[in-house]
Amino acid sequence: MWLFILLKFSLQYLLINPVYDLHRDEYLHLDQAKHLAWGYLSVPPLTSWISYIILHMGNTVFLVKFFPALFGALTLIVVWKTIEELKGGLFAFLVGASAVTFSVILRVNILYQPNSLDILCWTSLYFTLLKYINSEKRRWLWVAAFTCAIGFLNKYNVGFLLLGLLPALCLTEQRKFFINKHFYFSLAFMLLLVSPNIAWQIMHGFPVRDHMEDLAATQLANIHRADFLKEQLLFFIGSVYIWLAALLSFFIYPPFRKYRVFFWSFIFTLLLYVYLQSKGYYAVGLYPVLLAFGSVYLEHLLKNGWKRFLQPLVIAVILAAFLPFLKVAFPVMAPPDIEKRAKRFQKLDLLRWEDGKDHSLPQDFADMLGWRELASSVDSIFDGININTIVLCDNYGEAGAINYYTRHSNLNAVSFNADYIDWFQLQTPISNMILISEKENKSVNHYKPLFNKVTLTGSIKNKFAREYGTSIYLMESPNTSINKFLAREILQHKQH
Repeated sequence: MWLFILLKFSLQYLLINPVYDLHRDEYLHLDQAKHLAWGYLSVPPLTSWISYIILHMGNTVFLVKFFPALFGALTLIVVWKTIEELKGGLFAFLVGASAVTFSVILRVNILYQPNSLDILCWTSLYFTLLKYINSEKRRWLWVAAFTCAIGFLNKYNVGFLLLGLLPALCLTEQRKFFINKHFYFSLAFMLLLVSPNIAWQIMHGFPVRDHMEDLAATQLANIHRADFLKEQLLFFIGSVYIWLAALLSFFIYPPFRKYRVFFWSFIFTLLLYVYLQSKGYYAVGLYPVLLAFGSVYLEHLLKNGWKRFLQPLVIAVILAAFLPFLKVAFPVMAPPDIEKRAKRFQKLDLLRWEDGKDHSLPQDFADMLGWRELASSVDSIFDGININTIVLCDNYGEAGAINYYTRHSNLNAVSFNADYIDWFQLQTPISNMILISEKENKSVNHYKPLFNKVTLTGSIKNKFAREYGTSIYLMESPNTSINKFLAREILQHKQH
């Protein structure tokens, strides 16, 4: 196990080419540490607490990458404990650990987003369910409630696990959960733990609803259900047969029949995601527990006679199927090299972005370029006019990147996008504005009449960056109160 954990941490740092910056989402999560609250427009509060730790430990890239790697390693441990609970041996451990390590989970764990902890919470919640089924000790209901609360405070995605699990309980002998008073006590305990975030949502008019509507309109509308199902196969390309074997084992392997709740939970949750046209990675948390079951079942099938000689082949297949994906699924290649091999990426549909169109780089990779360049350009302008100057950006990635890389402690980039709309500082009269305007965006024409002097100072030159062409304007000598103008705009955006 320690070998796999060491490998896990090593790969998380080795599989990122130094040419790439942090991802745009990472900057937003890191900035939340400076504005702690019980909720945010797009995510619950837990990620901000981790960001607070990162901030006060130095805010280094090493730390940013450490926590998702840690959650990935902990997921490995929970899978290992699940196999142990199912009476699996060394071969099952090796298969399960290999299947989890060499899968899409490795890809998820290279980015500082709520997704890594989300997968850990799903895996842990299934583990607590397994422990309760085997022992019927009520303490596991309380552990499950705590795990579910952590998952909820990290990402609302865990709600889909519960929506899939409830009908699964009703269909199996585990329906006895509903006549156990401790089930309801633990449920109340979970609601108590998450109540501050629910209260925050109520007080702010349920912004998560607006976020989901915006997500559905701008991103999920371009996702096809067939693509979602295809991604489920690609995510665990080397171990598809392992989780398929797990699904089969719930019906043909007598020791696993009492665990059919896991089968139905998988089916109902997956159907729910398909119906909602969700992103493929939302469902990744379903698989680690299935890989544990499948590993133990395969060990049973291959434990005697000549079949024992097939055991190394099982692990070899996992590695052989995954290794070709290393150079396309991870940012190990420089952008020019990816451009030269575009057809290879295109065949795997990796060049399609949220807009439904193909581009020169995978979207996540393009989202990791141009940020240092942008921050450096803004700093060079800010050097001479850092008094009463606001840095206004078109999106949260620009604002977060500038705040992360800037060398000026008094620079605070903001945006009307995402949580930054709540982080404007309008107490001091604004004399200058540095405007970051996306390519073909009309924001510069919107603010230009408010100033007597407007100068285009530069733009992002990296053609591979998603922000390529984004322009930087210096606006000086306002002819009206910029503070009042921005205050009205903030109100209008919130009402909208």
